[in-house]
Amino acid sequence: MGKRVFMVIGIVLLLGCNVYAYDDGDFQVWNTEVEEVKINKNSKITLEEEFRFANDASDFFYHHYDGGYVYAMNKFLDLGINYRQVYEKKQGKKIKQENRPHINAILKHDLFGFSLEDRNRLEYRHFDYQPDTFRYRNKFTVKFPWKFTKFKIQPFIADEIFLVFYNKAFTRNRFYTGAGATFTKNLKGELFYLLQSNRDGKKWKQSNVLGVKIKLVF
Repeated sequence: MGKRVFMVIGIVLLLGCNVYAYDDGDFQVWNTEVEEVKINKNSKITLEEEFRFANDASDFFYHHYDGGYVYAMNKFLDLGINYRQVYEKKQGKKIKQENRPHINAILKHDLFGFSLEDRNRLEYRHFDYQPDTFRYRNKFTVKFPWKFTKFKIQPFIADEIFLVFYNKAFTRNRFYTGAGATFTKNLKGELFYLLQSNRDGKKWKQSNVLGVKIKLVF
């Protein structure tokens, strides 16, 4: 845990920035650590922890834990069930808790060397301070067919939409561009830029995010 915190702090200091207060155009840093443990040929356990810093990367405002089970039906479809515990700083600077079970269906296909992935996620969001709700998320990712250096650096782009059920509202969009790398058989990583657009009433506010993801595979 200590190494994780120091790594995030180091990134922030190197950037020399202050993320979420969170004005339109705010700069944020997100750090994600993932562990995948293979059970057998078709199934695995996934664990994830994420930290987010807002208000020009000076304010630690978000933290989640996520655990789940993924089963590969075939080479084109993965099914998963997860539980996520979210701690997020809301208005008034109080940390609020959210319980978020979610199910996932991930469609995969290779086309002319491009790797295509379409993740469909249905979330049940349980709160103690506001009504519960369901939310649908769709993330479409394209990995390009080029890999550079011995670390197999591979560029990608992705877009994710968020739809809230109770009012059928399109509330958020995330556009990603970045690259993944394979450092060793068991260690992978991603560095990406994320443009997040959130609906605030009738207006949209944007955040510019630098994302770092480290994945351990066993």
